[in-house]
Amino acid sequence: MTDDPPLTWRGLQATTSARIGLPRAGNTISGAAVREFQYAHVRARHAVSATLDTSRLNLPQPPIAVESRARDREEYVRRPDLGRQLSDGSRESLPHGRYDVVFVIADGLSALAAQQQGPAVLAAVMPLLAGWRIAPLVVAHRARVALGDEIATGLGARCVVMMIGERPGLRCAESMSLYMTWNPRIGTRDSGRNCISNIHGHGGLSAMAAANSLAWLLKTARMRNYSGVDLKDETCTIGQTVRPDLHKMLSDKSGK
Repeated sequence: MTDDPPLTWRGLQATTSARIGLPRAGNTISGAAVREFQYAHVRARHAVSATLDTSRLNLPQPPIAVESRARDREEYVRRPDLGRQLSDGSRESLPHGRYDVVFVIADGLSALAAQQQGPAVLAAVMPLLAGWRIAPLVVAHRARVALGDEIATGLGARCVVMMIGERPGLRCAESMSLYMTWNPRIGTRDSGRNCISNIHGHGGLSAMAAANSLAWLLKTARMRNYSGVDLKDETCTIGQTVRPDLHKMLSDKSGK
C-alpha cells in the first residue's frame, strides 16, 4: 500500500519540459501541438544563426573581442575545425601575462544563450574567487570549446572557462554550458575538461547554482593541478528517487 496520489499525465507534464501526453486528433497529435513544435524548430534555427551582440551583455568593462578562423556563421557551422582556431588578428590582440583563470563568453551554437546566461554566471562566480588572478574577460565570436585553449595560451592563464551556447533543443534554445580546463594547451582532449551544462531560465540550472559548482571545480583543480574525467563534482547530490509506478505508466503509454 502507498499513500502517493495517482499519477496523471497533467501532473507529469508539470515536472518535465519533455513532450509527453500530447493531445491527439484522430490517430495523430493535435494541430496545436504540431504548430508548437514547428515554432520551437524555428527558434532553434534562429539561435544557431544569431550573432553575439557584445553591447547587450551589459558588462562593467569592455572585454577583449576575438574571432575564430570561420569567416561567418555559415562557415562556422560547416567547418567546426575553423571554430577551434583563433584568427591571426585575434591572436595578436591577447596581452600575455600571468593569470590563474580566464573567462570567455562564446557564442557557440546559441549566441542567445551566451547573451542571457553568461553575464549572470560571471557576476555570481567572481565573489567566490577572492585572491585569484583573473585575466581580462574575452568575448569570442564563432567559437568552439577548444578555442579557449588557444586563448588561455595567448594570455598566459593556467585555466580557461568557456561559457558557451549549447546546441539548441526543441524545448530550450537559450541553454549555456561551462567548460573548465586546467593547464589548457592546443590539442587538449575533451576528457581533460569539466562541463556544467543546461544553464537556462526554463527549469534549468540557475546562474548561482552553476557558479557554486564552478567555484568548487576551480578551487579543487588548482589544488590537484588537473581537470577532466578524474575530477568529479562532489557538490552534486541526488534529491529524489523515481517512483516505480512512474516507470509502469510510461511503459504502458509507449506500448499503446
